[in-house]
Amino acid sequence: MFHLYEKAILGMALLRILSGSLEIIVALMFLKYNNLEKALMLNSSLALVGPIILITTTTIGLFGIAEKISFAKLFWVFGGVACILYGVKSQ
Repeated sequence: MFHLYEKAILGMALLRILSGSLEIIVALMFLKYNNLEKALMLNSSLALVGPIILITTTTIGLFGIAEKISFAKLFWVFGGVACILYGVKSQ
């Protein structure tokens, strides 16, 4: 079944499944602990994981289309990701 998908697509999908699973697990931990301080701590740790997943999935996708896209467009994509990360960076 997995041989039907491109390697880049499969890698990106698996990372997003992992990321979504972490979100669900942390939400269940919120309910289990029923403690606001712990919930904030867990939520902050998710804020660190999100950008890492974003960068990794984008990198996998860009490597997958590297031969099909010009260097200038590749630069713009990386610049856009950098702007997103700068925009969500906490002070």
